[in-house]
Amino acid sequence: MNKYEVMYIVKPLEDEAFEAVVKKFEDLVKNNRGTVEKIDRWGKKRFAYEIQKLYEGLYVVMNFSADAACVAELDRVMKITDELLRHMIVRKTEKRSEEKKDE
Repeated sequence: MNKYEVMYIVKPLEDEAFEAVVKKFEDLVKNNRGTVEKIDRWGKKRFAYEIQKLYEGLYVVMNFSADAACVAELDRVMKITDELLRHMIVRKTEKRSEEKKDE
């Protein structure tokens, strides 16, 4: 299992609807044999440019461990979720040791 980070932007919603979207993605990872390590809710931020006729959105960053099949399913579901404006899934890599710098 690899470590991943997903950042996504939710359309401005009421608190209950927003939490339902966050819970949906958390459960999706857990149900596909992944583990959620941390979820950061950054809150409402203003965009640098208009996205789908909106100027602000609710940002969320989730760190998790999963296999490739879980990540593919998460990406597929995020693409078809109407409440999302944007998302990006990134695989985290381990930092290189100091030995490489000495060469």
